[in-house]
Amino acid sequence: MISSFRKLAWWLLPCLLLSQAWAQRRREPLNPDEIDLLRDAAQDPEQRIKLFIQFARTRLVSLEQMRADPKTTNRAQQTHDLLQDFLDVYDELNDNIDTFVDRKAGLRKPLKTVIEADTEFQAKLRALKQSVEASKDEAEQYRFLLGNALDAVDGGSKDHRELLTEQEEAAKHKKK
Repeated sequence: MISSFRKLAWWLLPCLLLSQAWAQRRREPLNPDEIDLLRDAAQDPEQRIKLFIQFARTRLVSLEQMRADPKTTNRAQQTHDLLQDFLDVYDELNDNIDTFVDRKAGLRKPLKTVIEADTEFQAKLRALKQSVEASKDEAEQYRFLLGNALDAVDGGSKDHRELLTEQEEAAKHKKK
């Protein structure tokens, strides 16, 4: 009995250590100030959505600044990390939109802002993709992630436009 317990313990210990290492590797894309702002806007869909747009925009601006700085070292890894942060924030934006839709919140006004931001994000990500085509060695470290970010924003843009159309139709029927 004790022998089998030891075998189980020796098997579980590496699994536990690996799961701890994985959990530590995953970064929080938001800083404490941003988390506080979101907490304060928890019940206000328009304000909360605007905050997520602002945070996503900040990640892309930081990415552009870092890439323009000739003193930047480990550009590929920093690009990867900032793209991952942008994608995490953008996913949270979409999760919040879904939550507010489930709560039957009126999102017509904030969705217009989201759609404008989607257009901006698409342009910035496409510009990044074009700029890295020349440096294929560096781009290999984040090409997949950049493709995921572009796909997420393209799909999000389409979904946001459809949702806005649905919300406008629902508002028309409500007025009648």
